[in-house]
Amino acid sequence: MASFVLLIGYKQNRKTIRVRFAKFIGALFSLFKKMCYICTLKKVTISFTKIFGRKQAIAKQLFIKPRQGHKEKEMPNRINEKIKGVKEVRLVGDNVEQGVVTIEEALRKADEMELDLIEISPTAVPPVCKIADYQKFLYQQRKREKEQKAKASKVVLKEIRFGPQTDEHDYNFKLKHAINFLKEGYKVKAFVFFKGRSILFKEHGEVLLLRFANDLEEYAKVDQLPQLEGKRMIIFFSPKKTK
Repeated sequence: MASFVLLIGYKQNRKTIRVRFAKFIGALFSLFKKMCYICTLKKVTISFTKIFGRKQAIAKQLFIKPRQGHKEKEMPNRINEKIKGVKEVRLVGDNVEQGVVTIEEALRKADEMELDLIEISPTAVPPVCKIADYQKFLYQQRKREKEQKAKASKVVLKEIRFGPQTDEHDYNFKLKHAINFLKEGYKVKAFVFFKGRSILFKEHGEVLLLRFANDLEEYAKVDQLPQLEGKRMIIFFSPKKTK
């Protein structure tokens, strides 16, 4: 009876050991898969290929995505040894002697200063190059472009308001303001506001705005002729470009 109990205990222990060993192997394989997922280096992938077979198959099994080749972004300027097909360049930049030198001399000077030779005007004869740090040069260039876009998108509109019965003194005062706005480069929106029953005499407002446009002819161009929008008759002006 005792031997039978010992035999049963032995079998249960063996079963427990097998279960624990299986769990250990499963955990080890899971850890191995995670490590393989993290390792995306080409050398590691090649070693897997040698052991297990084709690269695509092992990558699929181990959840590794094959690395796709990517093209280098084209640089907006030629720099250093990429400046080819020219014998001489015109040097500009800080702390350099400006003038025409050979391309070899320009490259030597850039190397001595531990900076880059940047071609900034390839169509000039000879091409114009600047000695500077290329990354800093690109940063400043993008910053300037961003500022220019911000200025271009920021349109300031000045308003001039009239009443349908504006007297001559008030008209001349507002005309003077509009001329100043246009000289400063602002767009102008002039409108006649009709209050109550004065909307019945909207023709008066149109005549007033057309006179205003005629008086501003020297300083502005009309973007929109007088147009009634609700209780307002509106006209738009933009400054004339000075030659």
